[in-house]
Amino acid sequence: MNRTTLAAVITLLTLTPALAQQASPPSAPPPPDFSKVEIKTTDLGDGVYMLEGQGGNMTLATAKSGAILVDSQFAPLHDKIKAAITAVTPQPVKYLVNTHFHGDHTGGNEAFANEGTTIVAHIKVRTKLKKGSANFLTGAQNPPAPKAARPVTTYTNQLKLSLRGRIAELRHPDNAHTDGDTYVYFKSANVIATGDTFTNGRYPNIDTLNGGNIKGMIAATDAYLKLANDSTKIVPGHGPLANKAALVGYRAMLVTARDRMTTLIKEGKTEDDVLAAKPFADLDAKWAPNETASKNFIRAVYTSLAKKPWIKPWGKKS
Repeated sequence: MNRTTLAAVITLLTLTPALAQQASPPSAPPPPDFSKVEIKTTDLGDGVYMLEGQGGNMTLATAKSGAILVDSQFAPLHDKIKAAITAVTPQPVKYLVNTHFHGDHTGGNEAFANEGTTIVAHIKVRTKLKKGSANFLTGAQNPPAPKAARPVTTYTNQLKLSLRGRIAELRHPDNAHTDGDTYVYFKSANVIATGDTFTNGRYPNIDTLNGGNIKGMIAATDAYLKLANDSTKIVPGHGPLANKAALVGYRAMLVTARDRMTTLIKEGKTEDDVLAAKPFADLDAKWAPNETASKNFIRAVYTSLAKKPWIKPWGKKS
């Protein structure tokens, strides 16, 4: 072995650990310890409740002939969720509405369906649960959901669910958090359940890989503001119970982000350019719990407005 070859081998051995580390995908966060999760119930009046646990917030609307549940969190929490429901009503859950297809909102579908509950969602939710989908942050493939976990009642624009003493109005905002979102309006209780089109006190995760767009997020928020008054209780996809004032602040943040990013894109800035510029630095203090959330929101807004086809999820490097 000559000196040149020896030097090349030494260099390769020195770089190999670094190259291997660079090529490794980001490690996934550890799974939640569901044994420690408690379901918190908040009475919203008129027999409607907000349920919080691990994952997306849930809304329970009781009636004389059953109950309507909005979202189902994770499968391991089913028994705890059922216990929380039983504590406020003896009636069975007749309908379970999925606000979108993400697993922290649909994980409990199968268990409820096996108890006789009818799963209801926008038709694109059924499609994604049937075919599987890609995670918009990591690119990981989500396998098809079991048949029992898929919605059996679907709609495209709007739908009313009726029980004796309760009506739920389901409406679809186009291309907001995903391409298959639903928000639920319980008019008699003055409650709106928004799913992840509204996250209280934090940036939303806009799933641009699956049809989400900041323009649709703003349009959805406008729809909620038309329905809401100062007494409306708004159950966000994540975060604490909200009111109209919180929704107004959220919309202002979205519009500011859209307008700033529009300017940067018109100036010819690339995604890397806008990440380096940190255009939402002043917003981060209120809306970003960490740097990753800030970067993800920048990417989502950029992708929404750049009008370019999606190439790879954010967690992947070229």
